[in-house]
Amino acid sequence: MDTPVYAGIDIGGTNIKIGLVDDRAQTLAFESIPTEQEHGPENAAQRSGEALTRLVKAAGLKVADIQAVGLASPGPMDLKKGLLICPGNLPKWHNTPLRDLFATATGKPVNYENDANAAAYGEFWAGAGDRFDSLVMVTLGTGVGGGVIIEDKVIDGAHSCGGEIGHIIIDASDDAPLNSLGIRGTLEGYCGSYGVVGRAQAALSDRFVESALRDSVEGGEELTPLLIANAAEAGDALALKIVLDTARYLAVGIVTVVHTVDPEAIVLGGAMTFGGAGHPLGEKFLAVVREHTEARLIPSLRGNLPIEFAKLGGQAGYIGAAGLARAAGM
Repeated sequence: MDTPVYAGIDIGGTNIKIGLVDDRAQTLAFESIPTEQEHGPENAAQRSGEALTRLVKAAGLKVADIQAVGLASPGPMDLKKGLLICPGNLPKWHNTPLRDLFATATGKPVNYENDANAAAYGEFWAGAGDRFDSLVMVTLGTGVGGGVIIEDKVIDGAHSCGGEIGHIIIDASDDAPLNSLGIRGTLEGYCGSYGVVGRAQAALSDRFVESALRDSVEGGEELTPLLIANAAEAGDALALKIVLDTARYLAVGIVTVVHTVDPEAIVLGGAMTFGGAGHPLGEKFLAVVREHTEARLIPSLRGNLPIEFAKLGGQAGYIGAAGLARAAGM
């Protein structure tokens, strides 16, 4: 192989994505396997190693061509020790020496990183941020994650908690909604999927509020972000307000990060971008994020902060993990 090749492994609660990535961030081969978290991390590491062997063969390479492995998982974690501590969506994996398990299973040195940070690096290296020297990525899903990249470096922090953007406080009131960790007033508590649904439920508790959402729920449908998005697209005023309020809350969190880090760009990813780039509701959502971010920035930053949707989708994690192994010089 003329250029170095790296493996990226992105562990999720449902699937593990594994890709071979070259020095130019091009995917040479890819496979997704079920996580099967109930069988434990040792089993997952072994199956990931077997999948990597299959990918090497499919790409016409040799195992020796793989320089290193980049591994990404949800947290909390101790990156210095390579430990996965207590991930909420992997209950059988608590206090696991994950980096060493995957190094043994793959026979390669492993660089370990938080999955949101890996996704941010993927966008920085090969996606929406590839023309910038620094960026902050915010991932919107069940929760809110993030990653901060400054001059090719991921900001991990002293306790492996760098980039925990979802836990920024945007509401200091005593009755602010709780997030998944029981903390009040966080960005995640307002903009994560359960936060969005919670705000919709609170609005519907007023029996004088008219909305197609009420009709759907009373008809037996579950109140979900997708139901809210579909109603907003169909012109329901309450649903559209919930979506655009999400954009406004997100802007408050973004401003806090920007005033702390001063990145060149913001990238928004995850499943909760209301259709994303090219979608009418997604573009309206993005426009409101930009408008309310701009209005709250200090004057010297106004007009100088691109805010874009991510480009890599579900590939960002394994591409970023591979890129971080590359950047570590492994």
